Amino acid sequence: MKYIKIPHAFVLIYAIIILAMVMSYIIPAGEYERYENENGTLVVDETSFQYTEQTPVHWTEIFRSVPEGMTDAAGIIFLIFIIGGAFGMINGTGAIEAGINKVVSLLKDREVILIPLTMLIFSFGGATFGMAESTLIFIPMGIMLARSLGMDAMTGMAMVALGAAAGFSGGFMNIFTVGVAQQIAELPLFSGMFYRIIVQLVFVLIAAFFVYRYGRRVQKDMNNSYVYGLERTAQNETYEFKELTMRHILVLLITFSGFGLIIYGVVQGWSTGTDLAAIFLAMGIISGLVGGNSPNGIAEDFIRGAKEVTFGALIVGLARCILLILEDGTIIDTIIFSISTILEGLPASVAAVGMFLTQFMINFFIPSGSGQAATTIPLLAPIGDIVGVSRQSVVLAFQMGDGLANYLFPTSAILMAGLSIANIPYEKWLRFVWPIMLVWVIAGGAFMVISLWINYGPF
Repeated sequence: MKYIKIPHAFVLIYAIIILAMVMSYIIPAGEYERYENENGTLVVDETSFQYTEQTPVHWTEIFRSVPEGMTDAAGIIFLIFIIGGAFGMINGTGAIEAGINKVVSLLKDREVILIPLTMLIFSFGGATFGMAESTLIFIPMGIMLARSLGMDAMTGMAMVALGAAAGFSGGFMNIFTVGVAQQIAELPLFSGMFYRIIVQLVFVLIAAFFVYRYGRRVQKDMNNSYVYGLERTAQNETYEFKELTMRHILVLLITFSGFGLIIYGVVQGWSTGTDLAAIFLAMGIISGLVGGNSPNGIAEDFIRGAKEVTFGALIVGLARCILLILEDGTIIDTIIFSISTILEGLPASVAAVGMFLTQFMINFFIPSGSGQAATTIPLLAPIGDIVGVSRQSVVLAFQMGDGLANYLFPTSAILMAGLSIANIPYEKWLRFVWPIMLVWVIAGGAFMVISLWINYGPF
């Protein structure tokens, strides 16, 4: 049986660029008037739409738009590279791995505390530095821990992966997703973080309940394991816990202090993208020196960290090309007008939940969070202006939809790599994860409705 091969995200986005060019000849041109609100952000005047003269985009623009898009998104792209490099320097000290290992090893025989606490720790990794590829390091440890408790590989994989996913979906300080989306939506960087922390904690509690319940069932009878065959053939695998040294402790203190400074800056309103990059860069360099790495080693760690985020950084620039083509063809407002006309007849809460579910499904095709933000936020933010959904709620819809779907769809490279490491077939994972995902999606819809009730903002 032949399976349909999903196109690479770059291929898919470039196909959308070509489609946008073609549509500039077909879709009537139109424009809204825009004005500055009290926060100095350009928003759409929903009563001002009018059709204008057609300005079709020449086919050569599908090539010119790529360097133009990269240039237009340069600020975000280089911010991603710098922060990715900074975390490369921090990770190069081994402090994060040693710190997590120390905590879980201390609680190895207390699964009632261990499972939710481990998932909470990984959730803060997902919520701050966008822990994704880094989770792969810890999957063998999670599996070893689960087996030492009489549980199985599925439990160990879920402790690590779903913990990070819960935090990624809240993402209160995730520059790679929330940071990118908020800059595109012209929101203050990391504004609204306290509500997203609540989202994160609720998602952790939901996942921890299901994982612990499943683990206890397996603990009582291994026949209840979804990967029983794997457990029967599994060898006595061991995982070497890294010793937590004084250097590691100092690096962790520097990292936590840096995050504290960022939170303070957000509250004070001075944490711009430049401030943020500077703080992360300082955190990385100081951590590398304190961690005992040589200047050359620190530089190599920076390059390694920046390399890991190259895909997401470049896809931001590529996705920006779509917006440039739609703007040059003067059809983006026509698309917004058409969609908003459909949504205007619906309650704002229905439109908000619809945005969340749309983002969830888009993740199947564009698994990169930063790429998805760059593709969808330019369209959904002005639609939100028109139908009464705040831009902060639009970003929340994107963040939850992207974060949750990362551990459901087989197009997610991180999910498939993790399952490969754990030797868990995708269909077994799907059987395990779908009830959790269903409750997560229901909770996400509820959070979208609540965000409207509380006028989640600042706008």
